[in-house]
Amino acid sequence: MIKKEEALGYHSAGRPGKIKVVPTKPTATQQDLSLAYSPGVAEPCREIARNPEDAFRYTARGNLVAVVSNGTAVLGLGNIGALAGKPVMEGKGVLFKRFADIDVFDIEIDSEDPAEVIRTCQLIAPTFGGINLEDIRAPECFEIERTLKETLDIPVFHDDQHGTAIISGAALLNALEITGKAIEDVKVVFSGAGASGIACAKLYKDLGVRSENLLMTDSRGVMHSGRAAELNEHKQEFVQETDARTLADALDGADVFVGLSQAGLVTKDMVRSMAPKPIVFAMANPDPEISPTDVRAVRDDAICATGRSDYANQVNNVLGFPFIFRGALDVRARSINEAMKQAAVQALAELARRGEAVPQVVRRAYPGEHFDFGTEYIIPKPFDPRVLLYVAPAVAQAAMDSGVARQPIDIARYEQSLQQRIAEVSSL
Repeated sequence: MIKKEEALGYHSAGRPGKIKVVPTKPTATQQDLSLAYSPGVAEPCREIARNPEDAFRYTARGNLVAVVSNGTAVLGLGNIGALAGKPVMEGKGVLFKRFADIDVFDIEIDSEDPAEVIRTCQLIAPTFGGINLEDIRAPECFEIERTLKETLDIPVFHDDQHGTAIISGAALLNALEITGKAIEDVKVVFSGAGASGIACAKLYKDLGVRSENLLMTDSRGVMHSGRAAELNEHKQEFVQETDARTLADALDGADVFVGLSQAGLVTKDMVRSMAPKPIVFAMANPDPEISPTDVRAVRDDAICATGRSDYANQVNNVLGFPFIFRGALDVRARSINEAMKQAAVQALAELARRGEAVPQVVRRAYPGEHFDFGTEYIIPKPFDPRVLLYVAPAVAQAAMDSGVARQPIDIARYEQSLQQRIAEVSSL
């Protein structure tokens, strides 16, 4: 358990905050400074003016991501504002750098107006190779991401939506393989119809879950046809003709539970009513809808996952966004499209299924845990360096195959270059 004093000390000790800017070229002599700034800097400026693509050659743009938030949905803290959310955005920058060697500027926008967030991102886009939207509440986050994807030629990715969807999607594929269930046959129930819930549901349908087999609940219960008029456009897709009205009704006979709501909503009796070999993804943070301990108390045939590191099968977004952006940046992708997301899902699932030994660095980070593919290990661990080698090339290849890559690369050589990055980021 992290104590308040420990957390505050970590963020305030020495140089305040968690990130800094470091020059990448020599600055020891007058000649160095003349090259870094005037007069030498004029030459790359002229080249970029002639050919904007040269910005990737002469500036840091190709390895620089903006982490953008307005602080309206920060972790489990809610709408605490842009400034109070800054420690989280700096933390996001640390994760980008630590796991994929991507540089970050965190941008906190002091506005709850989606139009102002959109316009700010559009104006600063030339600085960056990609934009990671973070901790922006629904439904505004949908409009912001959609508009930016339509108007910008760099990857825009709302991690609260797609990160959770991608990681849990990989976990779902592997859980289904272990239980012997076909994705097109399983009944899936969602608790939570916010940004993460809707994104997960959309991706699960893309993976093969049938629309008629998916029930979603929000704070007022099952989203059934009788409620259609009260639901916003983003929820309309998941309205069903059903007699189920409560979460308990929906879970009766269900194969999969996906929780992205709040602690304690699921009871042991609800889990007991689920189908044989149930899959329970209780991902509310910091406390899940039901603990794996309580699930196992009534169902020894269940597979569980949560958002917490102190249980097996943590659905942790750090397994996704650094490596997805790494692959996207390295082919200068114009977007992160559905093909690239699907590639990330499949790569993560494949890595957990492989029979090769988990690196010692992972075993040291998670002492006492077992890493044989099975009910306690359905997704890789964040500290597994192989995630970079699996996800980034898969995303880069999907970008090339789907036509959004501006700079095609040789994947075999690319994998070799990523090996070098592993050594560099592991020392951070």
